[in-house]
Amino acid sequence: MAQNDSLAKFLDTAVDAAKRAGEIIRNGFYQTKNVEHKGQVDWVTETDKACEDLIFNHLKQQFPTHKFIGEETTAACGATELTDEPTWIVDPLDGTTNFVHGFPFVCISIGLTIGKIPIVGVVYNPMMDELFTGVHGQGAFFNGKPIKVSSQTELVKSLLATEAGTKRDKPTLDASTNRINSLLFKVRSLRMSGSCALNLCGIACGRLDLFYELGFGGPWDVAAGVVIVEEAGGLVYDPSGKDFDITAQRVAASNPHVKDAFIEALPTSE
Repeated sequence: MAQNDSLAKFLDTAVDAAKRAGEIIRNGFYQTKNVEHKGQVDWVTETDKACEDLIFNHLKQQFPTHKFIGEETTAACGATELTDEPTWIVDPLDGTTNFVHGFPFVCISIGLTIGKIPIVGVVYNPMMDELFTGVHGQGAFFNGKPIKVSSQTELVKSLLATEAGTKRDKPTLDASTNRINSLLFKVRSLRMSGSCALNLCGIACGRLDLFYELGFGGPWDVAAGVVIVEEAGGLVYDPSGKDFDITAQRVAASNPHVKDAFIEALPTSE
């Protein structure tokens, strides 16, 4: 495991990279309205790419031997295998649909894994200037103040977050809405913020009590959030109740009190 001084350097560099990329997103955020539909996606991809380049260049200067996995590079180059080497896993713009619509739940997610275990996590929402950080064994923070998961013990009083997912075929949507239907009877209410990384941070700071998502984009959506949740005293696991697998595109998170009831209530068969 990395020494504390190197962990501090990893964190500082990641925060710096996230804030710099945040400026690009902030500058572009209110311009998206004028873009024609055809160009909208390209424009978002351009912002994505500019942020990812900035983040990777910034991290590579400091840590030239580390490996890198990013949403944009993976989209361009196919799947990237996660090894035991120190690996930065980056989503330069989580919440692209929100970005296009000017809905201010967008963020930059930067995670570092060593031995395939997430060690450092930084999630930054530049529109609300909210910075979430976590370092393995050192706690989780929101704008520099320590955070803890909620102490909610009852499912029926819990606020649940999930996402509709990117697939729009009927079987997937039916499974997804059936799952939501069955859960709505058992929780207080439901939120879909449009960002997997911010949902995880919501669990970490107690804004949300329960979160699950099946079929999100890839490890870049969760690499940072996992550290932040766990360091805030929360649990991250597979929606079936099995151990969390960062490569599996399935995640659930909650405080420890409601985990068992949540798994029981969560129908995960597709």
